[in-house]
Amino acid sequence: MSLFIRSTKAVALVGLLTLGTGVASALDRASCDQAYKPQVGQEGKDVVWVPTPDEVVQRMLQVAKVTPQDKVYDLGAGDGKIAIAAGRLGATSVGIEYNPDMAKLAQCYVQAENLTAKTRIIQGDVFESDFRDATVVTLYLLPALNLKLLPKLLKDLKPGTRIVSHAFSMGNWKPEQTLDVGGRAVYYWTIPAPGTPSYAAAMAASK
Repeated sequence: MSLFIRSTKAVALVGLLTLGTGVASALDRASCDQAYKPQVGQEGKDVVWVPTPDEVVQRMLQVAKVTPQDKVYDLGAGDGKIAIAAGRLGATSVGIEYNPDMAKLAQCYVQAENLTAKTRIIQGDVFESDFRDATVVTLYLLPALNLKLLPKLLKDLKPGTRIVSHAFSMGNWKPEQTLDVGGRAVYYWTIPAPGTPSYAAAMAASK
């Protein structure tokens, strides 16, 4: 999940990310943490920030069958954990995070992991962002936000695009798979083709 908290430490984080040449650089994740360290449960724009456990991240990417041919978007990227994990699998990945401080931290982590060729973090609003080229979309948002986002997912994404949500479903849009990962739910759907009964059912769930 994302959060919306501004810290004066972000200034230090910008210093870590930007050199005189304009090229981003970070020595390691510990250096990133020195500049900005979010706290679990901090309130944000629409949600509080709670990181997805590593085992859940891995199962989310596994159920979506992420490969190096995929373009993965993590909506509400937080510290970039899911986008970074997708990048490690060889996929092209983009995390979209509303909070500027958190987005800078995630960018720093991407640098520290040497994944800049595969992974980007964008500061922005997921409801206004363009992710039409996604083949996989991952979520860890609240149920109301999932439903608010659902019409955009159905309208913008290509049929067959895989959607994976940690913890929260999408109302009456029935998932194709539901996993239990250490007591945490993971839901999986694919975007149906417009004009099909499945598409109509998904659209109806968003109203």
